[in-house]
Amino acid sequence: MEKSLNIEKEIDQISLREEPQPILSMHPQKFALWLFIVTVVMIFAAFTSAYIVRRSEGNWLDFELPPLFWTTAGIIFASSISMHWAYISAKRDQIIQLRAALLITLGLGIAFLIGQFMAWGALVNIEVFFVGNPAGSFVYVLSGVHGVHIISALIFLMVVVVKAFRYKVHSKRMDTMEMCVTYWHFLDGLWLYLFLFLLLNR
Repeated sequence: MEKSLNIEKEIDQISLREEPQPILSMHPQKFALWLFIVTVVMIFAAFTSAYIVRRSEGNWLDFELPPLFWTTAGIIFASSISMHWAYISAKRDQIIQLRAALLITLGLGIAFLIGQFMAWGALVNIEVFFVGNPAGSFVYVLSGVHGVHIISALIFLMVVVVKAFRYKVHSKRMDTMEMCVTYWHFLDGLWLYLFLFLLLNR
């Protein structure tokens, strides 16, 4: 009896050893996106740190940010709302709403870029140029580098729009949509952070 119990225990131990253990996994493209996001965070952390250090050294001309920057902040916030609407619509297989929300987000993203460019013109009008004033230089660099990333997000978004019109975005195929949503919300949040940073550190 005791021998049979020992044999059963050995069998149980062997089966436990042979049973495949669950492993943590992530979609490789999603993993690459998160690595890219971490890199972007480090870049802008370096920019804002350099801003603070340079400001403390003096020769710093303070100026009011043009009102257009407030407008673009509102536009980018609105685009996050429409992007979330697109995400919810995709999960619910509401294809018409998905397409509408994606097109609205695309339009708002383009409007944001146009607004940022016009804000640069407003900076020139108050004689804040890329060179000659370190405070102005940082505004151009921060908004410009962020704008380049927005362009990349718009290209990604256009790919998703095309897929949505080809019925390739729905509740069973969410990977591309989820990556686009993650990247878009990240860039929206990044600009709101940068805008607040510039307001509080003039």
